[in-house]
Amino acid sequence: MNFQQSPIKRRVSRQIMVGDVPVGGDAPISVQTMTNTPTSDVKKTVEQIESVERAGADIVRVSVPSLAEAEAFGEIKRRTKIPLVADIHFDHKIALRVADLGVDCLRINPGNISREERLREVIAKARDLNIPIRIGVNAGSLGRDLLRKYGEPNAEALVESAMRNVDRLDKYDFQNFKVSVKASEVFMAVDAYRDLAKRIDQPLHLGITEAGGFRSGTVKSSIGLGALLLDGIGDTMRISLAADPAEEVKVAWDMLRSLRLRTRGINFIACPSCSRQNFDVISTVNELERRLEDITTPLDVSIIGCIVNGPGEAKISDFGLTGGAPSNLIYLDGVPDHKISQEDLVATLEREIRQKALSKETAEYWYKLLQKNGIPVAVVRTVAEALSHEQTIDNGMVIDLEHPTAGIIKSLGLPININRKRGRKVNISPPLLGEHNDEIMSDFLNMTQSEIANFKQEESKI
Repeated sequence: MNFQQSPIKRRVSRQIMVGDVPVGGDAPISVQTMTNTPTSDVKKTVEQIESVERAGADIVRVSVPSLAEAEAFGEIKRRTKIPLVADIHFDHKIALRVADLGVDCLRINPGNISREERLREVIAKARDLNIPIRIGVNAGSLGRDLLRKYGEPNAEALVESAMRNVDRLDKYDFQNFKVSVKASEVFMAVDAYRDLAKRIDQPLHLGITEAGGFRSGTVKSSIGLGALLLDGIGDTMRISLAADPAEEVKVAWDMLRSLRLRTRGINFIACPSCSRQNFDVISTVNELERRLEDITTPLDVSIIGCIVNGPGEAKISDFGLTGGAPSNLIYLDGVPDHKISQEDLVATLEREIRQKALSKETAEYWYKLLQKNGIPVAVVRTVAEALSHEQTIDNGMVIDLEHPTAGIIKSLGLPININRKRGRKVNISPPLLGEHNDEIMSDFLNMTQSEIANFKQEESKI
């Protein structure tokens, strides 16, 4: 229900294309992860790629440590649709081979390709095939000279390493690249990205590398990447967790959704639970998250255990539940709608939330379609919104109707003129049921008058 734009002003960067995914410029921040299956096992790697794609990944990185795995990568590329980044170190021949096999991006550290003619060959191939390069700098693999200079990995060393590699690409006037300066230490990574963001205009790929297990890595990544995203820094991102890659993707989406940078799936608003709760909030929310993770429609869902905070949260949600005794109250689009019992609570909520997602998805579909075709359109979720919208008022569509018991009520007039009379009259009463059947069958179904008559005759027999 919350359609507010994020207040974050993103850093201006040039745009590159990773397959069919735009990165940088005004493109949404893309979510990336990396496979952890042996690349030589094509079947398992393809299955994992499909799994992270379902979770919401935009780009997937695949390690290609040898020429044998390069051939496997080619087969993986043929069996998948999502853009693939090949992770390559040292051997330039691998980069050349995966380029010929359709790779969408090359992740290399140019400093690891020591001989200039070999780097020049990789750049020439990337230029010819319009393949972007990601310069990947990592605090754990800085050059010995930088470690001697700085004594230990730090932000300055990361940036210097990155700029050396940028200069090597600049030397050949190759600008189709993005850069990452990852570290497992939050302050080091944040300082390095902030410094680098001022020096170049290429897209930046964010990550707190080797962040840790699921819980600690999520916290560490949220602090570090959250700080950068709030600064408007970042064009792609990966949450590096010692966990299933699909979980990396889900955490990334949770982060982007929290900052209103991208929306996908359900945003659960839930109370931490207390003695006032009228149902088991914790188990209910956990089960709903598990059951509804397949929904991709953006939806704000509030699950609150009591009437203290429940109504307030429900009023700003697409779907809200306020706990009560003996019955709980359901809100739809911020308006109290109906009550449900405690019996089969989770199953009931799952069914109704899915219904709400479907209805919203339908509305969003038409909204996007009409916008795409240059037709002015606005989303209104309730009759009250429609009656008070400036366009319906300005076009004279709000009319007074006499109700037999309620008296004079406000209603929306018919916005289209089916009978083709001259003039754009939109303040007439809605038609009666079946009033325009003949016109619809004739104009839209191309039925003749005799076919219409036969249809009516057959219908009367039913």
